Amino acid sequence: MEEIEIPTEGLSEQINDKAEEAVERKEMKWVLFVAISTALMAVFAAIGGLMAGHYSEDAMRHQIKASDQWAFYQAKGIKADIRELQPQLFQGASSSDSLRAEQAEIMKKAKEEEEESELAASKHELLAPSVTLLQISIAISAIAIITGKKFLWMAGMALAAGGLFFFVWALIN
Repeated sequence: MEEIEIPTEGLSEQINDKAEEAVERKEMKWVLFVAISTALMAVFAAIGGLMAGHYSEDAMRHQIKASDQWAFYQAKGIKADIRELQPQLFQGASSSDSLRAEQAEIMKKAKEEEEESELAASKHELLAPSVTLLQISIAISAIAIITGKKFLWMAGMALAAGGLFFFVWALIN
């Protein structure tokens, strides 16, 4: 799976420029707060994007390991079946019972890898909407500065709060 890209880096610079211009003209003092909040949103979006990519790769790696274990499990089962069907060909070799015991251990490892994969995938699934909401909030904040509409910034902050909720939820789960 691919890392989530954050195309909002340029917006932060534009917002900071607009904020400086507004402060110089002593207009719209709230613009400074927009610039600061947008920078924080960008930081959380970047961290969330990196973490989402990490968990996505982690889920895939554990799923591949689980698939390998299941293939090994099937191979041991086939080998045990052949030994049970034609025991005369395997004099002195390990019994099919020992192969079945090994198969049980392999199944346990495969299930553990699947659980790890599911856990990592669930964290990725929480971080992906977090990053999306944070990116949208950055864009709305940029529009708020350009248009001078404070209510747009408030809407962006509400979306950022939602994004931070998903971000924190992914960390504690």
